[in-house]
Amino acid sequence: MPSPAARRVTRVHHGRLSTWLAHHGRSLIASLGRLLGRPWATLLTVGVLALALALPLGLWIVVHNAQRLETQVQASRALTAFLKLDVDAAQAQALAGVLRQRADVASVAVVTPEQSLAQLRQRPDLAQAIDALGVEQARAALPSLLELTPRGSDAALAQALSALPQIERVQYDALWQQRLQAWLGFGTRGVAVLAALLGLGALLVVGNTVRLDIQSRREEIGVLQLLGASDGFVQRPFLYLGAWYGLLAGALALGLLTLAGLALAPPLAELAARYGSAFALRGLNPLQAGTVLAGAGALGWVGAAMVSGHTLRQTRPLEH
Repeated sequence: MPSPAARRVTRVHHGRLSTWLAHHGRSLIASLGRLLGRPWATLLTVGVLALALALPLGLWIVVHNAQRLETQVQASRALTAFLKLDVDAAQAQALAGVLRQRADVASVAVVTPEQSLAQLRQRPDLAQAIDALGVEQARAALPSLLELTPRGSDAALAQALSALPQIERVQYDALWQQRLQAWLGFGTRGVAVLAALLGLGALLVVGNTVRLDIQSRREEIGVLQLLGASDGFVQRPFLYLGAWYGLLAGALALGLLTLAGLALAPPLAELAARYGSAFALRGLNPLQAGTVLAGAGALGWVGAAMVSGHTLRQTRPLEH
């Protein structure tokens, strides 16, 4: 059975923990009350912070959706092999059968000159040119085509096809895919740099706001310090004040991004439909939104901690 001294020590520890938790609760509620007590000043500060958060988040959403589109394009990529004019339909079918046995080829489709001519005649401007040239002459000028879908690297397959004697030329869209990947890499790095700069700006905004609040309560803080309050006790309400600024700014930034997504969704859907695609803009999922809120709150807390510690130390002369 614990001794009376041990029980007293336990009660003291429990009392200190209860007091510590109670002060955290009071600081949390009191800091929110100070924000609500000055709505216009709070709205201005939160609005500036929300814009600083919304800009890199919006750019990240754009880059993320572009990566989704690039993935869809990669999945539907195809190579077109132009056969030589002296390769007839039977030889084209035989070559297609050989290529279907390759491990790096998913599918092969043969397009005959007649099929190519029928596709060209669907365009009115080309139909008139074909009629003027003559159907037989136009068909004789068109080679057979092989449309291949690769399983692996399209560049390696294109190089292998170019070495075949029946193939005149291989066309594939690797160059613009490489450019798109380079742009996406640059965009991702740019978003990270912009987020770091605007995050630093958000820290400064929160820090300056908290500093002004400390200055307005300088006498009250001096009295608490004379009564023996620790730095953590005095600093705690200002930390929660910074966290509230961050949370409100994060919520407002998510709201702005949601409105922007709703405004852009109809024209984007119409544009995608004209290209025969069902691509739709995808925003943040609940987990990502929660991460943004938590990160924004932590950003406000850190900004308040950076400034409040230094500013509170400057009130020490009030003790004398």
